[in-house]
This record gives sequence, structure tokens and C-alpha cells, in this order.
Amino acid sequence: MTLLGQHLAVFLREHLPRDRGASPHTCEAYATCFQLLVVFAASHLRTKPSDLTVEEIDATLVLAFLEHLTTARGNGARSRNARLAAINAFFRFLEYRLPDCLDQAGRIHAIPMKKVDEALVTHLTRVEIKALLDAPDPRTPSGTRDRAMLHLAFAAGLRVSELIGLKSDQVDQRNWGDIRVMGKGRRERVLPLWKETATAIRAWVNIRPKTSAPELFLNDVGAPMTRSGFAYILRKHVERAAATQPSLRDRPITPHVLRHTCAMHTLAATHDIRKVSLWLGHATLQSTEIYLRADPTEKLEALAVMEPPVLRPGRFKAPDKLLSMLNDVRNRRKYAQ
Repeated sequence: MTLLGQHLAVFLREHLPRDRGASPHTCEAYATCFQLLVVFAASHLRTKPSDLTVEEIDATLVLAFLEHLTTARGNGARSRNARLAAINAFFRFLEYRLPDCLDQAGRIHAIPMKKVDEALVTHLTRVEIKALLDAPDPRTPSGTRDRAMLHLAFAAGLRVSELIGLKSDQVDQRNWGDIRVMGKGRRERVLPLWKETATAIRAWVNIRPKTSAPELFLNDVGAPMTRSGFAYILRKHVERAAATQPSLRDRPITPHVLRHTCAMHTLAATHDIRKVSLWLGHATLQSTEIYLRADPTEKLEALAVMEPPVLRPGRFKAPDKLLSMLNDVRNRRKYAQ
């Protein structure tokens, strides 16, 4: 029997960040998954978490854990699939360290992902995004910072992890013409900036507190901005913008909606899904196709070049009321017999 803890520690502390180059957010998400799994397994097997073994985390227990996530914790299909992906990654790591668990790992890899509904992406119109960008008060330090963050999140289409992880030296502070972004999968890309976005960032850099933190955006105590911190800032300014743009009221505007908005506006301007994919830093075009489904422009163009079938001309003639009444009476007597 092999203790689970020692291999799990190497996987989370060394393999993910060093060998796979995973971001801190990914490492944190994986650690959360295994914390939930270990607590569930220890309760299910009536043992201490530190006494759990690799052999006890079999396909049957993993299936029970996934069911627990859905029923007891109320997780949706996407969260359930993300947890399963983390477990699969751990057992792929174990296959090279513990060949005896190959059969066990194969059974876990065979657990299917749950299908999810592919809803259309939520995005803001040009009027709505302008109202949101105008919501922060640039006369205050926090308002200057918030305006720069919102401008950059929308204009560059950044993931929230890319936004809060952006370092000061990744911004071209000589010409203020572009930024370098380290995206998902350790893929780096360079994005040009609008003059308005560069002006908003430069205004924040000029008043940014002098700290040892390399991150560009800081919270009110001088520490690096967090995901929850930016989500709170966004909600606050959405409520303020709703006063001038009522369509924003009672809508779930998350940080990722700003990224979707950038993608939809870029697609409308370029009509080129490849450019949208490059701008967002997607690994494949398949990830970008969700924006084609939400954009009616391509469908309207296809509809315009298609020749519709010709309908046979004719006019509807209402039946005579007396004959209709007699026919109804006749049918009722027929079915009554």
C-alpha cells in the first residue's frame, strides 16, 4: 500500500509548477479539488486523511465523489468535469511513478465527462461598455486604477488571471503602445493598445504606490489585486453604470463577460475568426467558434446569398359558417354512436 500524501505533495508542489509550467491559479484549483477529494475519501472510508493510500482512490470512490459534488455541494457539470480533469492529471503523473497502478488509472481515465449545455456567450453592447468604462471616478486613486483595469480587461480581452497577474515590466512604458501577456498554457502574446487605454494605464502608473510587488494593479492596502477583488470592483461599477444605462441592471456581469465583449466587437470589426483567436490567445479555433454562434452577421450573409423556395400563390378562403356548423354536428353524432 502506498500513502497518497507523499505523491500528492510532489504533484502539487513540483510537477505542476515546475514540470508543467502551470499558473498559480491552476495549482490553487487543483489543490482545492484534492482537498475536497481527501476529505470525502477519509469520511467515506472512515480513516484519517494522512492515512489514505493511492490504492483506495479507485474508480468506484471517484464516481462516488463526483456524485457527492453534484448532489451535496450543488456543483454543475462544468465544475464536476474540472474536478475529474484534475484527478485524471494526477493519475497520469502516477503512471510513471507507480506502474502497479496502471490498471487503476485506466479505470479512472475511462470515467466520462458529463455533457454540458453550450449557451450563447453574454456580452455588452457598445453603449453598455462605454457606460461601464465611464463609471469609475478618475479624480480618485482607486477610480484611476479601476478605470485602467476595466479599459485593459475589455480592450485586450484578458482573462482575469492575466489581468491581475500582469507585471509592470510587461507594459511598454516608453511608447505605451503595447503589452506582453503570458496566457493560458504559457503562451505569450503581444497586444497593441488603444490610445485611450494607454492613457488610462499611464495615469495609474503615475500614482501607483511604490512597493516591492511586481504586479501592475494593487489593492487599497498595496498588495497585488486578487480575482475576488476585481470581481467586487466590477460589480460596484456595474451598479453605478446602471444608473445611466438601465439595461445593465440585474444582469450577471462577470470579469469574463468583458473578454467575451472584446471578442464579439473584434469579430464584428474584422469578420475574421482567426484574428479573434490570436487576440484572445486561444490554442485552437475550436475555442473561438462560440463567438460565431452568437454573432448573427455571418448567418445573415449566408441567408442573403441563398435563394429561398418559391411559395405557391393562393388565398385563404374562410369556410361557410353554416356548413361548418352542420359538419360539426354531424361529426359529434358520428363519434357518439
